[in-house]
Amino acid sequence: MTVQSTFGASAFGGEGWKPRSRTHAKEIGGLWASCGIDTEWAPLEAVVLHKPGEELAASHNDPGAVQMLEPLDLAKAQAEHDAMADAYRGAGVAVHYVEPAAAPSPNQMFCADLFVMTPQGAILARPASDVRAGEERWVARRLADIGVPILKTLTGRATFEGADLMWLDAGTAIIGRGLRTNQGAIEQITAQLAEIGVETIAVDMPYGTMHLMGMLRIADRDLAIAWPRRTPHAAVAALRERGYQVAFLPEVAEAERNRALNCVTLGPRKILMVAGNEATQTFYQSLGIECITAPAQELAKAAGAIGCLTGVVSRRRLMHD
Repeated sequence: MTVQSTFGASAFGGEGWKPRSRTHAKEIGGLWASCGIDTEWAPLEAVVLHKPGEELAASHNDPGAVQMLEPLDLAKAQAEHDAMADAYRGAGVAVHYVEPAAAPSPNQMFCADLFVMTPQGAILARPASDVRAGEERWVARRLADIGVPILKTLTGRATFEGADLMWLDAGTAIIGRGLRTNQGAIEQITAQLAEIGVETIAVDMPYGTMHLMGMLRIADRDLAIAWPRRTPHAAVAALRERGYQVAFLPEVAEAERNRALNCVTLGPRKILMVAGNEATQTFYQSLGIECITAPAQELAKAAGAIGCLTGVVSRRRLMHD
């Protein structure tokens, strides 16, 4: 039997071999799904949500044991979650559901915490508490299903939740160091973002706060909303250096009670916020912000609201338009 030489075959680099010529960034929107963000204010295109289910029963006996504030009524929570999803669809945003393959943990619905998008794919979170350990697996599965590349999975003792990172501009991300995100995670994320030409600014969070998202939201290329006496000084300075007006909430009691700052920017000066926050909504409107509202009073009993519930997958890349 004669064995034919493989030398010169296409599999070994011979005739017919076609090298992969495009960079990873150029494969986004072709080989990979159209995804990624480099701003917090560009038109929102796609989100990941998890509709809560029977796992919320864990809030009934001891809410604090599962990091919630009060027991939740499942029917009310699901109705509010459906209303939020409908509001996104009404704004032209694609909604993808996590749909875990196993019983989810009580906090699985807070998708913003479980990953963060970059211009070239997702960085998976590594939640800081045992109560939430492993939730990121199901989000990773859904992102893969819809064609989103995973750039980074944190290792070692790093802990990070996506609501601690946001984009100041296409070349700068800010990340909060505190209860949910530690220095180890910041170092790994900083290195990963540097590979795609992005600078990372780390700021220290006040004791007793949860996420950077809870004290800072960006509504337009030149407008940020911040919590007075809570937002890190370095964050405000970084925003102002980049041309942002930083408007401070005038009514913090309402924001504390009903999560009025826990909103999602749908596009320039257009947000989806929790209904029933009239004072804060009037303030937003005075800044030229269009406010779409959805109920979240029941969901807020779990210590989060619309912003926390929403994993942002894609925003329009205006810099390339």
